[in-house]
Amino acid sequence: MGLMSGCIPWFTMMVLHKKIWLLKQIDDTMAVFHTHAVAGTLGGLLTGFFANPKLSRLYTAAPYPTWERNTGLAYGLHNGQVGVGFRQMGVQILGIIFIIKLNVIVTSLICLLIRLVVPLRMSEEELNGGDEAVHGEEAYALWGDGEKFERSVHNSVHGGVEDLELQIKI
Repeated sequence: MGLMSGCIPWFTMMVLHKKIWLLKQIDDTMAVFHTHAVAGTLGGLLTGFFANPKLSRLYTAAPYPTWERNTGLAYGLHNGQVGVGFRQMGVQILGIIFIIKLNVIVTSLICLLIRLVVPLRMSEEELNGGDEAVHGEEAYALWGDGEKFERSVHNSVHGGVEDLELQIKI
């Protein structure tokens, strides 16, 4: 599970995001979609597949007599309880669908409220100028299409480059 939950979100971010038209439409500079949606969905599906009935019993109430129906598909196939395993996968899929719907609705409402106060997107001119024009530096150079600056000209903590150099010498 650990290997897949580390590799698959990275693969979707670094490879599939550049190739699939739908993923190209997502404005996700911080890779939030891959880090949370892809990894979370994968975790839910893998949990439904690998859920150990003895461990599942730990999170249920003590008098809960039917704890064995929380068996993952892999254990269900192994124990001859295939229907129970598919049931758990169905529960996991329903949970994933619920979370997707909840996130879309709540995030849309939050964005609509924020849009009443400030614009959600920069102007085309600012977008074309990029990070260097807006912030004085290029934040990420992941794709090899720019260089990352050693020092920022605009520093919110220190007075500027001179102040930073002074602190480094001290």
